[in-house]
Amino acid sequence: MSRFNLIDEKWIPVRFLNGSREELGIQDTLLQAKEIAAIEDPSPLVVASLHRFLLAVLYRALEGPTDIDQAKKLFRDGLPREKIRAYLEKWRDRFWLFHEKFPFGQNPHVPKNEIEPWTKLTAEFNATSNKVLFDHTDTTRPGTREPMECARWLIATMSFSIAGGRGYYPSPSPNAIMCIPLGANLHNTFCHALIPYPNREVLQGDLALWERNPEVLPLAEPKRMAAGYADLYSWQPRMIHLEELLSGAVASVRFVAGLGFDNSSKQPDPMQPYKVDPTYGKLPVQFREERGTWRDLDSLLPDDTGLAPQTIQHALRLAGRNPTLLPKSVLVLGLRYSPPSANVDFWRMEQFVFPVSLATKDGIRSEVTTLLTCAEESQKSLWMSSNAFARALLSRGDRPPDKKDIRSVVQQMPVHSWYWSALEGRFQEVLHAYTLDRDSEDIRCQWLISVRAVLKQAWEQHRNSVSMGDAWAIRALVKAEGPVRAKLKELDEEILRLTPAREEA
Repeated sequence: MSRFNLIDEKWIPVRFLNGSREELGIQDTLLQAKEIAAIEDPSPLVVASLHRFLLAVLYRALEGPTDIDQAKKLFRDGLPREKIRAYLEKWRDRFWLFHEKFPFGQNPHVPKNEIEPWTKLTAEFNATSNKVLFDHTDTTRPGTREPMECARWLIATMSFSIAGGRGYYPSPSPNAIMCIPLGANLHNTFCHALIPYPNREVLQGDLALWERNPEVLPLAEPKRMAAGYADLYSWQPRMIHLEELLSGAVASVRFVAGLGFDNSSKQPDPMQPYKVDPTYGKLPVQFREERGTWRDLDSLLPDDTGLAPQTIQHALRLAGRNPTLLPKSVLVLGLRYSPPSANVDFWRMEQFVFPVSLATKDGIRSEVTTLLTCAEESQKSLWMSSNAFARALLSRGDRPPDKKDIRSVVQQMPVHSWYWSALEGRFQEVLHAYTLDRDSEDIRCQWLISVRAVLKQAWEQHRNSVSMGDAWAIRALVKAEGPVRAKLKELDEEILRLTPAREEA
């Protein structure tokens, strides 16, 4: 029997502009988008995936946009309500979560003996072959979950399945940073991310998952390229079937490998920033465990290289030079894993305010890159001094210490994490100092002063922690200070060079 239609049932968590929270179906979420502030869920993976899923629905319902003029019209006039209603009504039978032939996002042909607990749907809970730190769910007795939760996790599986185990293919973009420019309301957020199709031919072949019949397993074509944005955002890397209990809840699922993603054409994901690696060419920017995302903020800023997320580039084109139409902030989210291991290292969600000048000032990306490079080079001097300290501390004879022992001592020194933590706050201040009429040399001077102060304080903290140590430690400290002192001198000279220019301005 058909049950739980995603068009009408309440399963998408949203926050309205007045601060109230509710769960809505697909139709209400799209038609009330101007009254909704944001989609919110405890899981960053669900938040990112719900945006991608709803964008796929819009691409198919609106049959576009196919050019920037159509995109601007949607932004200005709103989403066409009747078109959305007509599309959802046409495909209503494909949005039942429980359906004999067409269960949404699932495949009824998955063998009945391929049983897994419901936890297999999520990265946040233990699975039979993947354990999650701090989660104590017993996979042999996981209990049951409601349909609305399973629907959200099915959507997240589309975007964040990872490789490993029984020949599982990863999602198209499971290990990269996803960027969603946030508007004043959900309607603006959708429009910012609805980048136009490159041509009408792509539009014609771009079928979403629910517009295709469930494939018979094993797949005749186990791997293929994405036909367009709707296909990409509703990719099916796993074949799943929810096992509904008489109570209507779900305790287990049927679960096998799904469709492989072939990106031999290296088409970029519209939500991701890219970088150019000297060896491997164009690669998506990823989260790094030891590195805050703010240190890669320049990768989000557009320039003529086209490496910034297309969503951000499109949002700026929509706004033109009107600052009131610019995104208010950028949501950055995703997960990190290290193939071939199929364990998730961590998942993350951060939000950055988007100063107007960052979006409209020419050459801003290279300016921000210069600031971040300065911070990296200063940290390098701190690392060199730390390395020299560890080497001298461990060298209590003629025998040189092992490199692993040196690295271990350096990693235990708190100066590095303190340096980046203290500098992050200063960096946010510098970003807010960027205004259209503010001189870039003045901002650079301000940043150099901050970097110098933080570097000096970080090393002084280390010196104070060693000063009560034995003679070996004090001798090691004296031997190690050279790189930091040289960097402080270099920063002093650069600040001095910029200061007269600032005063004259």
